[in-house]
Amino acid sequence: MRKLLLYLLIFLTLPLSAKMLISPIDAMKQNYGVKSEIIEESIILSGAEAKKIQEASQVKLGTKIFKVFKAVQDGKTQGYGVLINRKIRSKNGVVLYMISPESILKGIEVIAFNEPMEYVPSGKWMSQFENVDTQTSLMLSKDIPTITGATLSAKSFVDGSRVAFALYNELLKGK
Repeated sequence: MRKLLLYLLIFLTLPLSAKMLISPIDAMKQNYGVKSEIIEESIILSGAEAKKIQEASQVKLGTKIFKVFKAVQDGKTQGYGVLINRKIRSKNGVVLYMISPESILKGIEVIAFNEPMEYVPSGKWMSQFENVDTQTSLMLSKDIPTITGATLSAKSFVDGSRVAFALYNELLKGK
């Protein structure tokens, strides 16, 4: 009976974990150099901060807890990574938005994706997120085209960029 319960518990929890494609630390090292020290920090927003981030991003936050990574080499900040976890259809996708100290989005990296893999946007589509100023408010269909068959993924990634920009501009910029 205990074995049956254990198998049932394992079976029920399997769908809850997203498929990790790359670790955030590895993605940061790929973009900021393998010699960079990656510092991980959890940010818990106050009610006022959450409201400010929501207003700046025009996106309803699903959480007040965010993971931020900072790449440092020789005592100098190389850049930041803001990890955004958003629901795509019925399951979550996790994207790392990598931002330079000059407030430029260097690019994005899909960290985990629990939807079918055919809904992961192509590298060519994701390259539109390179060299974007964090003061820009990217909008789907206006600034970034939709993806046939993966519109919800595209919406999630674009909305996530606005949240990452707002977090960076409000809490990380200039530090």
